[in-house]
Amino acid sequence: MYKAVLFDMDGLIIDTEKHYQKAWIQAARELGFNMTEKEQLYLRSCNKEYAEPIMQDFFGPTFDYDKVRDRRKEIMEEELNKHGIKKKPYVDEILAYLKENGIKRALVTATPEDRARKYLKEVGLLERFDKIICADMVKKGKPDPDIYLYACSQIEEKRKDCLALEDSPNGVRSAHGAEVDVIMVPDLSEPDEELSKIIVMRAETLNDVITFLQGLKK
Repeated sequence: MYKAVLFDMDGLIIDTEKHYQKAWIQAARELGFNMTEKEQLYLRSCNKEYAEPIMQDFFGPTFDYDKVRDRRKEIMEEELNKHGIKKKPYVDEILAYLKENGIKRALVTATPEDRARKYLKEVGLLERFDKIICADMVKKGKPDPDIYLYACSQIEEKRKDCLALEDSPNGVRSAHGAEVDVIMVPDLSEPDEELSKIIVMRAETLNDVITFLQGLKK
């Protein structure tokens, strides 16, 4: 049985990835780059070090990552003010199950700490995690393994005793690179052949993760 479960945030416990996608595409197009959903998916849970050259491969060296990202932040704020933040299905149930069974809970997100705490507070989840681990706490964010290595040290459990839950390819690669078991709960994209080889399983919802953990107890 795992001693800790490490949760991604956007697209896994809160339904924000669709708003990020819309905001990235709109920001890029406003600045003259015809981004589509295909290109935007590469940006999910991806730090600037990797994202910037990927976007420049798609759109050329004039793609100003910082300028597009700054505009994306403005659009994202407008989107969330308009639509609010909603939890993904079975978030409350899995957090309650883990607490009842003495399993630690940590958030491991590519979102900066101030924004992560703001979002969690808005949906009433801030106090339900033992640790909040964010990309701005480590040198390299996802898909590098640093954030998961740091999360395991902060929650004081061995990597083999932790389970990561991720919805994006970059998040899966980050957890796997840290030698943490990972379940993918897809949001905007399904696991491809490469990812299918490195995940424990694909879960339709977080309720499937509860069922999986219950099965380990038998």
